[in-house]
Amino acid sequence: MTKLCDINPVATEKLPPTFTDKSRIGVHYTDAFIKPMNTKLADGTRVGCKRKGLKITLTVGTKKGEGLMRRLDVSPDPIIMLKAALAEAAKNAGVEMQISDTEILIAA
Repeated sequence: MTKLCDINPVATEKLPPTFTDKSRIGVHYTDAFIKPMNTKLADGTRVGCKRKGLKITLTVGTKKGEGLMRRLDVSPDPIIMLKAALAEAAKNAGVEMQISDTEILIAA
């Protein structure tokens, strides 16, 4: 496993109810969480992650996978919902991802 990035500590400040969010999926938190994931690994592999609506798209080199933010099926909690969507996107891209409290690890 290779360290992709550190988790943005400011992202949790953008969670409801302290931050106004009409989306009910925590889009401001999600955007702040995935922003540091857009980087290059030590071996030069480009990693990108973006959100469009409920869809999270993860790109690692030439591999690409998508995951959905499922509020009803997974959880109404944006943290749990995002982790499930990222796990789904990583699985669909054919990569392994681990998210700890402080960092995100990836194996391509």
